[in-house]
Amino acid sequence: MAKHAVLSAGAAAWASLACTRSQLRLDLTLGCGQTFRWRETGDGHWTGVMGGRVWTLTQTDDRLWYHAYGPRPDVHTEEDNREGKRKACGSAQQLNKSEIKRRKVNIKAEERDEPVTEAAKREGEEDMLVDYFQLNVDLEGLYREWSQADPHFKHIANIFTGIRMLRQDPTECLFSFICTSNNHISRIQGMVENLCRSLGRPLWELDGTTYYDFPPLSALADGKVESLLRDLGFGYRARFLQQSAKQILENHGPDWLQGLRSTPYLQARDALRSLPGVGIKVADCACLMSLDKADAVPVDTHVWQIAKRDYKCAAGSAQKTLTDKVHRDIGDFFRQLWGPYAGWAQSVLFCADLKKFQKLKEMLSVKLEDDNKDSLPIKKAKIKMEKQETVNKTEKPSFHVLFRAEDEMPGLSWRAESW
Repeated sequence: MAKHAVLSAGAAAWASLACTRSQLRLDLTLGCGQTFRWRETGDGHWTGVMGGRVWTLTQTDDRLWYHAYGPRPDVHTEEDNREGKRKACGSAQQLNKSEIKRRKVNIKAEERDEPVTEAAKREGEEDMLVDYFQLNVDLEGLYREWSQADPHFKHIANIFTGIRMLRQDPTECLFSFICTSNNHISRIQGMVENLCRSLGRPLWELDGTTYYDFPPLSALADGKVESLLRDLGFGYRARFLQQSAKQILENHGPDWLQGLRSTPYLQARDALRSLPGVGIKVADCACLMSLDKADAVPVDTHVWQIAKRDYKCAAGSAQKTLTDKVHRDIGDFFRQLWGPYAGWAQSVLFCADLKKFQKLKEMLSVKLEDDNKDSLPIKKAKIKMEKQETVNKTEKPSFHVLFRAEDEMPGLSWRAESW
């Protein structure tokens, strides 16, 4: 039985590229709820499906390490292979650019009746990772810009570093987020896994776990899908999934979602909202996480609370429910604050607000307390010295020094209020 790759077992089966933790943290990026296909399968090792391949990723301080598992025809029967090929043909136009490049390399080599070189494979795999994690975007530079514009973000960024937006397959992203309505992350992960197991193509089996590709639109649009998914516990979401896939294929074609990457943000969002089960938040998630709209700011109740609690944003203060207008107003507020990559900045605050990362948030509180304690003796000594100088000069104590010392410590009172 094949096992999940582990870097400590030897680096020969792995490849790597330069990437510091400040540019990417796998645990926060893959675990913050923007994707539901990755699992931590070993200490600091994450295994999931991307670009029709199964991958295991891990990282050291300055390298991103990856192991991509090749095709395994023995994972399923020949009948399954034929069915998988039939299903997959509907999604042929949905490949991202790096995957197309990788396949072209393979095709050219086959036409020359030559084996694909290991270097060509590695190049294609690295291109896929760079595209998926958008590593061409300088995250450290963005963090600096956001920190200069926003003191609250600056303190969050001390601990929650390396959170970047993925560039996911649009079909997988959209239909995964249709499952998120009135749901929580662990249950959504189970739903997406059941969706792939029932309708997707098996790819690889590791330690008894079979990994599946995300189903293409043609499989999701089948008339029997709604009944199948209801039996699996999808509830009303089953109809939304099937009807949305059917509507896309009948009205637009299989490559329509991919084409929205070149469409302006608001136009793309409105187009997505024409689909069953796609509201403004789901549309914004798809825009931000798969359609290259970095200024899309998805707003749910968590983000609404962050806006009110940490930024005193008045949008929707008189509302009890999150309306489209409140969503737009909060999005505009953060876009004005953070600029063209506002959606990326919002994901950092969203991640910091998740219960699963509260231990990291506690570390941040401890760090702030330690910083404040370290600064107090210095300030007390300065107060005492200046007070003595004043007494020597006037033979009467003055309290203006105390006021000035408080004035020099605005960060301390701000931090206490924020947390």
